[in-house]
Amino acid sequence: MSWTSASTDATMPALVRRFLEHLAVEKNRSPATVAAYGADLLQFHAFLATRRPPRSLDAPEALDRLQVQGFVAELHRQRQAKSSMGRKLSSLRAFFAFLLRKGLATTDPTVGIANPKAEKRTPRALNADAMQVLLDSPGNAPARIPDAPADGADGEDSGDAVLTLRDLTLAELLYGSGLRISEALSLNVQDVAGPRLTLKVLGKGGKERLAHLTPPARALLDAWLAARHILAPQPAEAALFLGRRGKRLHRSEAARRIAGLARAAGLPQHVHPHMLRHSFASHLLQGGADLRAVQELLGHARLTTTQRYTHLSLQQLAATYDAAHPRSRVK
Repeated sequence: MSWTSASTDATMPALVRRFLEHLAVEKNRSPATVAAYGADLLQFHAFLATRRPPRSLDAPEALDRLQVQGFVAELHRQRQAKSSMGRKLSSLRAFFAFLLRKGLATTDPTVGIANPKAEKRTPRALNADAMQVLLDSPGNAPARIPDAPADGADGEDSGDAVLTLRDLTLAELLYGSGLRISEALSLNVQDVAGPRLTLKVLGKGGKERLAHLTPPARALLDAWLAARHILAPQPAEAALFLGRRGKRLHRSEAARRIAGLARAAGLPQHVHPHMLRHSFASHLLQGGADLRAVQELLGHARLTTTQRYTHLSLQQLAATYDAAHPRSRVK
């Protein structure tokens, strides 16, 4: 079996299982976080099994820097993203730190191994005109909302009026309020009930913040709340955004629907949900908003994360200059 193949619980090293139980019970980490640590450690364990002689995470004293370096080299060979390699190394560091604290190991083979230097990527954003086209295109205007529940599989009919209304409401929250797609899809009906100018959002790390609602967002939310029942919510389903089967809208389906809105509006590029949040930040900074205010609106823990958008704004300003200024084309 390839060392990249998924391992089963039966093949999980006992020390890894103990570490994951520590994360879940003592650290109260989310199931998704625990699963991510487990996947990284099992991948390293499977890699160790291919070495000569084979090694195991259940015998940490037999491990040294060479095995960790070999693991990183294999990830390089597979052309995995540097951010992914850094995350896997962080999982290994956390695991060996746990073993040291519990007296289950005396050395840490990750010591002295630095994360690969991450590429500096500038977030992609739409310009203001493109955002206007996306949200106000006649092709995306919902038709008369029917009175009967929608039929068929989730998302099959891209022209269905109630689904278009749902998608536009979601897009307006992503752009107008700068929400992450995970934040928007985790909203419940009670979160937006009643008169509202702001929205309480649960962001990364369980941090709450207030997101401001634009007038179009408030109008779309009112219309969507009035039409939500058409998708026949499952009993006790509290999700604000529903799929066709009446359950909480899935992230992948939301991404597909946002891309569909962009196509219906005639935009040439592929548009994903996070691009709308990028556009929110970029357009605020272009309009003169204070960097720290944008940091607060985005829910960023560090100002350096928000500063990426200043580079984006400068790029767009430069492109505007190159396209419009007569002297920019003089050679």
